[in-house]
Order: sequence, then structure tokens, then C-alpha cells
Amino acid sequence: MTEDIRIAYDDHDAETERQLVWRAESVGLAALDIDDAELMHSWRSDPVAAHQIGIWPRSLTAVRERIERDIEDDDRDDFLILSPDSAPVGYVALTGQNIVNGTAQVELLLAARHRGHGHGTAALDAVVDLAFGELPMYRLTAETHTDNTPALTVLAKSGFTQEGISRAACLHRGRRHDLAVFSLLRPEWEALARPRAWDS
Repeated sequence: MTEDIRIAYDDHDAETERQLVWRAESVGLAALDIDDAELMHSWRSDPVAAHQIGIWPRSLTAVRERIERDIEDDDRDDFLILSPDSAPVGYVALTGQNIVNGTAQVELLLAARHRGHGHGTAALDAVVDLAFGELPMYRLTAETHTDNTPALTVLAKSGFTQEGISRAACLHRGRRHDLAVFSLLRPEWEALARPRAWDS
């Protein structure tokens, strides 16, 4: 039942006209809107995502209110990830932006049926290019559970370096989990031998 609802949300939103604000080789980014609350709620309700990312289940109302608050927050940018056929396949964000220090964090969530197709790496590369190519960022960070192999792989493919481990940093399903801490610095991004989002 949950999968049927999730697919229905995906299909409905694929028909919604979205304004791309950033484009990469195989994905586009569109600003997250309050109307995307049902879609975000369905993705956050996926038990695999909840376990791997450590997100707390929220009601649809709470997700909608969170999006409303985040839209007003000037230290973050939240995007839907769109496939080449304009279907929403996930979410990526640049949060905690500190313009003075040039730092920010990246967050990524993919819909269950769109994992394993390269969308995560493409979206992360796109938001990294935005941070370093259009914003004055110098250092980006990311965190994930040490057993979240897909996220660890995506971060490594995008050039992030694991700096260390925050031991027993979060509680999920009655167990303490370690968090892998990653970073990417502007000079490291400049040295990456890959096309930039604006080359697409």
C-alpha cells in the first residue's frame, strides 16, 4: 500500500511543471516548494531511508510546516532532484551556509525506486558545483551512518574525503550508530577531473 501511494505521488509530480534552477549532466534541480510536502513525506516514510539516514518519522503536517520554515531560512537551499524526463527522484540540500567562513553541509535523499541509477552522484556533483561555482563556499561537509554503503559510495565518487568517525553519535532502533564525517574543500573540487554542471 505504501509503495502504491509513493508511486502515485511520483507519477502525479512528474506531470507538475517545475522551473529548473540548476542543471547537471543527467539531473536537474528545482527549488523545493510547499506543494512538495506529500512527496517528501512519502520518501521520508521509507523504512530503508529512515534507517540509513536516521530520520525521524513525521506527519504530513509536520513535513509541510518544516518546508515552510526552511523556505524562509536564508542559510539553506533545498532542491528536488529531477530525472531527464522531469520526474522527481529525490532531494538534495545545501544547509547551514556560513558565508563568512565559506562552509555548508550537504544532505541527500533518493526515492527508493530511483536508487542505484547514478542520480545521487549526479545530484551531489550538481549541488557541489553550485556551492563552489556560484557561492563563496570553501568547505562542504556531510555525515552518514558508517553502515550506509550507498551514501559512502556516492560521497567518495563526488570527491569527498572521510575525515573521521563520530563514535556512537546517534541513536536509531535502540542502538547507537557511528557517523562517518566527510568533507570536500574548494581546491580539491577544482582538481576533480569531471565536467561542471554549467558544461551540460
